[in-house]
Formats: sequence, C-alpha cells, structure tokens
Amino acid sequence: MHGTIDGFSYGLVTPLVAYLMACLGGALGLRCTTRSMLVSHSWRPGWLALGSAAIGSGIWTMHFVAMMGFTVEETPIHYDKPMTFASLAVAIVMVGIGIFIVGYKGASGTALFTGGTITGLGIASMHYLGMAGLRLDGKLEYNTFTVGVSVAIAMVAATAALWAAGQVRGLMWSVGASLVMGLAVSGMHYTGMAALSVHLHGTGAPATGDSPAALLAPMLIGPLAFLLLAGAVVLFDPHMIMGKRAAAPVQHKPGVPAHTSVPHQARRPQLRARRTPEHRGSRTPQNH
Repeated sequence: MHGTIDGFSYGLVTPLVAYLMACLGGALGLRCTTRSMLVSHSWRPGWLALGSAAIGSGIWTMHFVAMMGFTVEETPIHYDKPMTFASLAVAIVMVGIGIFIVGYKGASGTALFTGGTITGLGIASMHYLGMAGLRLDGKLEYNTFTVGVSVAIAMVAATAALWAAGQVRGLMWSVGASLVMGLAVSGMHYTGMAALSVHLHGTGAPATGDSPAALLAPMLIGPLAFLLLAGAVVLFDPHMIMGKRAAAPVQHKPGVPAHTSVPHQARRPQLRARRTPEHRGSRTPQNH
C-alpha cells in the first residue's frame, strides 16, 4: 500500500523560509569565496573554510525547514539524529572540496567544472542522506529518472554559482548569484521529493528516532547562529562589501638591501657618452 504524501502541510510558509535559508547560506558562502580571491594566500584557507561551512549550513537548514512540511497521512514520521547530522557534515565537506578547488585554481575551465560538480554532488548527497534518516512504518522508493534530474539541477546550479563568485564584481553580483542558487537548491529539493513514494508496511509498529519537534531546536539554533556569525564577519569587513583587493603585503627579506629600479632608457645616454670618444678617435686620421 502506498502512503499519501503531503509536502506542503503548512502551505507556502516552509518553502519560503527554506528558500530564504538557502539564499542566506549561499550569499555568505559565495561572498567568502570571492573574498578569498582578494587576499594573500595565508588568509585564503580561512575564508574558503568559512564559505564552505556557510553554504553547507544554509542548504542543510533549507532541507529540514522544508521537511517540516512533509507528512505521510497513514504513519508518523521521525528522524534518526546521527544520520541527520551526518548529512550536515557531508554537505560541508563536499561543498568545501569544490570551493577550495575553485578558490585556488580559479573559476574557469576544468577547475570550475570539477569544483561545481563536486559541490553539486555534495548538495544532492546531503539531501538523500537526510532522507535516509527518516523513520516511518514503510519504505522510501524513488523514481530513478527524477532523481537524476534533481542531481543535474544541483550540479548546474553549483557550477553557475561558483562561476559568479569568481567574477569578483562586488556585493550585488554575489547577492544575485545567491538568489539564483537558492532557487536552484530549493528546486533540487522539491524535484527530489517529487521522485519519492512511500510503500507502507502496514504493521502498525511505532517508528523509532527523534520527532521533528525534537530536531527543530538544534536545527534552527545551531546553524542559524553560525550563519548570523558569518554574516557579521561579512558586514564588518569593508573589503568584503566593496569587493576591493587587499593591499599587497610587503616582503621583508633580511640581508637584502632595498633598491630602486633604474629605467632602462636612462642608461643609454651614459653608454653612448662613453662610446663617443672611442668612435671619434677611430675616425680622426693620425699624422705621423
């Protein structure tokens, strides 16, 4: 027997809030990625790690906010906490790999394709690993073609977002990219949910695991607190807002005296002045 699925039990509230969470995480993460391309190499890993955690937390929060509206009429739904938070770790790690590739190799060519693919696969892996944490009196079944479409959406969206982050064109450019990324991540989520069907066992055995209410507090307080902290870092960094490159660090090398470069053209008159007497002497006839 198939269960009756309702993915919008709270109407448009959960999709809209989920979309905002995806946009917030995407905006912070993409801006941090852009910032990493404007600083020296010593600061780059920190900005890329912050961006990875922001995007991973944003899409994870988006997923479980949307899942608050997911119900199956014939059976209660619970969640396995270790599996649920493992999906958060997978999202941050895989998104981080893609972002670090683009951050160090540039947002073009093979690096962009590789980074976007890994980041998109990280988004999709987070979604389906989070779905594996559901506990109900039934079995989850997926349509293979629709699942493939959802994964393709995630990969294309991640690649486009990383390309936009690598353009280094200011805050509004990243905001626009984050809106597109949030729409694509939300579209990937609901496309994946459209591939889902529930085959009920009909045993009536109670499902084990935490309820959505028990997961609500850590889901909102933990990742949202981190996103707010990351937002504060972004807002209080003037270079982050203006998109300006940081000043090039001065290299201090002990034992090497400072010197000024002499223009090449300034040396030519001296060389000509030295050669002039020789040439004149050779042209002057000598009387013996």
